[in-house]
Amino acid sequence: MTGQSDQIFGGQFTGRRVLVTGHSGFKGGWISTWLNRLGAEVTGIALPPEPGPSFYQACALDRTMDSRFADIRDPAALARATEGLDAEVVFHMAAQPLVRKSYREPAETFATNVQGTVNVLEAVRRMPSLKAVVVITSDKCYDNREWLWGYRENDPLGGKDPYSASKAATELVAQSYAHTFFSDTSGPQLSTVRAGNVFGGGDWGEDRLIPDIIRAWHDGQPVTIRNPDSIRPWQHVLEPVAGYLLLAQKILSDGQRFAGAWNFGPDVSGTVNVRDLADMMWRAWGAGAPGFRFPDESATAPHEAGILRLDSTKAQTRLGWRPRLELSQAIELTTDWYKAHAAGDDMGKVTQSQITVYQDLMSGTSCDQTELAAQ
Repeated sequence: MTGQSDQIFGGQFTGRRVLVTGHSGFKGGWISTWLNRLGAEVTGIALPPEPGPSFYQACALDRTMDSRFADIRDPAALARATEGLDAEVVFHMAAQPLVRKSYREPAETFATNVQGTVNVLEAVRRMPSLKAVVVITSDKCYDNREWLWGYRENDPLGGKDPYSASKAATELVAQSYAHTFFSDTSGPQLSTVRAGNVFGGGDWGEDRLIPDIIRAWHDGQPVTIRNPDSIRPWQHVLEPVAGYLLLAQKILSDGQRFAGAWNFGPDVSGTVNVRDLADMMWRAWGAGAPGFRFPDESATAPHEAGILRLDSTKAQTRLGWRPRLELSQAIELTTDWYKAHAAGDDMGKVTQSQITVYQDLMSGTSCDQTELAAQ
């Protein structure tokens, strides 16, 4: 499904063999859909989707890409899944992505996020045609000191909770491989990318604000909002995914100049507390919107960052990337997606339509905000 707007990444993905780990997840599903639209030959390796609704099932990704299931913690299973695969570009997204789950299952979190990354890099670095590897980590990889200003790529890594620590460790693994196995200027290059709190249609992950709201709406129950005063950099999933694709494009065309770490965070206007985002979601939903409860969890809740912001100056100046959606627009796209899903619409077409809207914004042929909300 290509066209003039799909040349926005310089046509670099047309006919490319691309591997996406974690394609059965939320972000992995969106980037796989976009890559398929760009004309790439997409292969995905991941665990099967969790029981219940998922982006993977809603958009029938098994019919649009080469979908393979394996646990990245198991090198033998991963070797079988990659047998015969010679990817040119790899987006490594497979991970245990939840902070609160990491408290319940710390060993699994480290095994998946750290050793799993080692296993993936071992599997792909021997692919003869490999040119670019993009390892997706998290804004929580930074040693969070609750600063008011954004963290830059050269700020110290760290993590108080198992999830954050595992993402910092993933960054160290990626840095080691970049220096040891991806240092040849004429060979494949490796980058890591860090984004903020990402939301959008098709996310049903546990203990995440937007999915919790959607489940409450579906069940006719008020949603419990934890840590309402915590400040987060909120962004629609298409914002960082566009950055990942743009970075891979630059690596393909210019090589080592674009290796290293990159932040893809929202503007200051997209950095609001949990309470304000919930209120924006409620107002965007309209009739039948779910209610909210704000219990006092301060005495029992596990630690989560209070303030966390990213400085994306590097991506804006060197890649030409910038956020395209106002927070209100991102919320409109998200509520529209879930309403369409509840109505039984063709979610593959709905998702493609939203990608078209975003590509138009990137190419400067966008409509105004009122027209965007009506898409």
